[in-house]
Amino acid sequence: MAVLPIRIMGDPVLHAPAAAVEEITEEVRTLVEDMFETMDAAPGVGLAAPQVGIGLRIFTYSYQDDDGQPWRGVIINPTLWIAPLEPGEPDPDEESEGCLSFPGERFPLRRSERALITGQDLDGAPVRIEVDGWRARILQHEFDHLDGVLYVDRLDDGDWKTVQKIARKRGWGRPGSSWMPGVDDIDA
Repeated sequence: MAVLPIRIMGDPVLHAPAAAVEEITEEVRTLVEDMFETMDAAPGVGLAAPQVGIGLRIFTYSYQDDDGQPWRGVIINPTLWIAPLEPGEPDPDEESEGCLSFPGERFPLRRSERALITGQDLDGAPVRIEVDGWRARILQHEFDHLDGVLYVDRLDDGDWKTVQKIARKRGWGRPGSSWMPGVDDIDA
């Protein structure tokens, strides 16, 4: 297993739809192992293959709920359904999220409270997950990565302008930008 560099906003692989996984090969299995290793090293609650430079429809997730119960897995070729969004402005305390591909920053973003996702696991078996709350947010966030969307792309104009200033100041927003979990000093 290996920790992989995480691509930063501006790298083309992050801004293009990922391709379906045609076959679960040993290379795919190794990629998933490396994604878990990278996600844990970052640390993060999810990681999509495009974030490590691979344009495939795969993401991993790992979250421990308020009761300390682990929730961890991989979804290959997912399809996502979400409940309608509640109206109103996002609560900065309850609805802020961050991203390993825009590390060290958090912005409020309204997401659906409930999500249903289907796909395959690493053995090719069907997966169906129906969740709410923070878990629903994680699934939506990672699924967006597979469609070439970063959460910062969904922010309102004021926050989007702040994102652009941060990206310019840090030299992000161009191809090839990345950071290495456990090596680079980035607070993701």
